[in-house]
Amino acid sequence: MFLKFFYKCREKELKIGLSEWLTLIDALDQGLCGSQLTQFYYVARMILVKSETDFDKFDTAFEEVFKGAQADEEVTQQMLRWLDKPELSELLKKEEKRFGNQHTSEDNQIDKEDVETRFKERLKEQTEEHNGGSFWIGTTGSTPFGNTGNYVGGVRVGGASGYQSAFEVVGQRKFRDFRDDRVLESRQFQMALRKLRQFSTRLEIPKTELDIDATIDKTCNNGGCLQIEMMRPRKNAVKLLLLMDSGGTMIPYSSLVNELFQTVNKSNHFKDVKCYYFHNCIYSKVYKTPECENGDWIDTDWMFRNLDSDYKVIIVGDAAMAPEELYSVTGNYRGPNGGLAGIDWLKLMKSHYKRIIWMNPKMAPGRAPWREAETAIKELLPMYKLTVSGLNEGMKKLMETR
Repeated sequence: MFLKFFYKCREKELKIGLSEWLTLIDALDQGLCGSQLTQFYYVARMILVKSETDFDKFDTAFEEVFKGAQADEEVTQQMLRWLDKPELSELLKKEEKRFGNQHTSEDNQIDKEDVETRFKERLKEQTEEHNGGSFWIGTTGSTPFGNTGNYVGGVRVGGASGYQSAFEVVGQRKFRDFRDDRVLESRQFQMALRKLRQFSTRLEIPKTELDIDATIDKTCNNGGCLQIEMMRPRKNAVKLLLLMDSGGTMIPYSSLVNELFQTVNKSNHFKDVKCYYFHNCIYSKVYKTPECENGDWIDTDWMFRNLDSDYKVIIVGDAAMAPEELYSVTGNYRGPNGGLAGIDWLKLMKSHYKRIIWMNPKMAPGRAPWREAETAIKELLPMYKLTVSGLNEGMKKLMETR
């Protein structure tokens, strides 16, 4: 009866062998799980999951198979989308500094059963998104249900708790941060960028590295008398152009983009690295600094002439812009556009550079009608989400030979 669960786990790329599965069946036969689904969850996870990076995959497989056994008060995916407000992170930090130390023990004297009862009622009745207020499940208000609000204690649903003191986390996948498709940190950037290697030995430089294979071969042919053989070092021939969106809707991701910038600049294995900035879309100028100040720029045409087509290009941006910023010849609000619309400049980028990708820190799934510009860019350029797995996929795309 649990075969569906086994196949779902394999579908989620969990490496489960026959031995682990038979061990789980034996645990069931011995009654180690009792008749409780919760107990089965912990026993199954203990037996089947080998790495903490797979905990979240296991949780999603478990939820999909056994969702029929969940309570009526299950939080829907629509509700979680309403509550997904990463742009509030900076505001939240400021609020925590202001109010974090102003709460006494009396704040924790809440009626847990009453809050849970009202929460279940709201789940059944709520039909739309709510931000602010004190009644519905939402964000930034004084309601005890939701996230990033100023109610101490209550039920946190998705997002982040305003004061990290909720007594129950509903709809929160606790092991999401353990996944290899989570948002990147410096270490993950370094590991992913190492995939951008294209070694060349054609350089006319001195032979300074030990050639182990040739040394062994020569020594053996020399009757065991050691004969050292040297070779020219292999150098990474990859040239990288990094173009980063700055300001506006990218502000919540500024620290993430800064991590990428620092990692790229600290990398010493590229033949050449160039970094420039833009706001929303690339036009006739790209900026030298993230402030994107008028005059502190270079011509995009100059970039085409001086950075040849062998450069591998990574564009980082959330693609969140008004349609006219992409399609209109007067759509650039921050500077000149050279008589071309943003989409035309992106087409020139694609035609000039052989290998180019777009990394998006918050990419909408599939075709997003409410994000027209993002959908159009997806159709023009390979776009990946700025996560560990997304960047790895992007690096593979950049290293394709055809």
